[in-house]
Amino acid sequence: MNRLIIFLCFVSFFTTRAESPKAKVTLCVGQYQTEAEAVEQLKRLRATHRNFAQWKVRAAAVRQQILTGAKLNPFPKRTPLKAIIKNKRTYNGYTVEAATFEARPGYFVYGNLYRPLGPKGKRPGILCPHGHARGPAGGRLRPDQQHRCATLARMGAVVFSYDMIGFGDSEYLGWKHKHPQALTLQTWSSIRALDFLESLPGVDKKRLGVTGCSGGGTQTFLLTAIDKRVAVSVPVVMVSAHFFGGCHCESGMPIHKTTKLETNNAEIAALAAPRPLKLISVGGDWTKNTPKVEHPFIQSIYKYYGAEAQAENTHFAKEGHGYQLSKRQAMYPFMVKHLGLNASEVLNKKTGVYDEGKNTLEPVDTMRNFKTLADMPKHALKPGSRVSFK
Repeated sequence: MNRLIIFLCFVSFFTTRAESPKAKVTLCVGQYQTEAEAVEQLKRLRATHRNFAQWKVRAAAVRQQILTGAKLNPFPKRTPLKAIIKNKRTYNGYTVEAATFEARPGYFVYGNLYRPLGPKGKRPGILCPHGHARGPAGGRLRPDQQHRCATLARMGAVVFSYDMIGFGDSEYLGWKHKHPQALTLQTWSSIRALDFLESLPGVDKKRLGVTGCSGGGTQTFLLTAIDKRVAVSVPVVMVSAHFFGGCHCESGMPIHKTTKLETNNAEIAALAAPRPLKLISVGGDWTKNTPKVEHPFIQSIYKYYGAEAQAENTHFAKEGHGYQLSKRQAMYPFMVKHLGLNASEVLNKKTGVYDEGKNTLEPVDTMRNFKTLADMPKHALKPGSRVSFK
């Protein structure tokens, strides 16, 4: 009992210290702390548990704070998805369709559904959220996102690539990314996207993965942290202990810091344990320290499960932010290994390269789900509306 009291006092001491000198700040935006401060914070977080049982208590508290801060506690009712799947296109080894569902009554999530051709059977399902890159073909419309989805589909996965609020079809139909509920809506949309994958014929509910880059990387590790259905997770160029995400859809709600608990994205990513997790990092952004800071910290959590080998890191010291070919080449074998994909038609065994040359890059107009608001279901919410979670 005396040891327990000493331990609780020890934890309380460091938790109190964590609130000073920024006790009134509850939003950790962008580079909220220095790299050195991040290292010290990880030491404090690590000191909150000394064994598996204590970590489980800590993990539950962090998970609860994410849900509470994102205003998803209590968990909203799962309303009917009412999925709309149409405009099927057939390519080399896969098909693409427009796919839309209702995350909440009147609030729609837009995306593209990639499915493999070939023999029928149980297939893995993979979610592909996107980051904040814009342009004529931004978000899920980007060539790199299309390549990622098409290649995974050619290897046997059912892949859903979907819009953040205010991107792609969401933007085209009038929604803005600055919506005050962005973090809530995106997190809930990802949860419902898993529901959508599970609802599709032939998708194996035990083999669900998610991978995204930048803001999509944030969605990847947040979803993995709060939804145990995610079996494999690959967040790309986003897991950092000193950078918390520069957009309100990542750090605009109190998921990282309250008067009761502090955390950071490295610890949130560690909530994936013991499921397979691969961090892809680069020397040219805030993930530059991943091999020596974030990854060892996460492996220390996986050690509780005897699963250190399940947490991997591929680091590109001379590369910059993004989900370029090199990062995709690092992701593919991880998904193949842990989701049981068939790379025989994609992998060049001599070079070790996953061939994307047979993918078809679609123009924006082909990828649209709806051309105008008039084409939407009549009960669709007016763009910019506040979405009810009651």
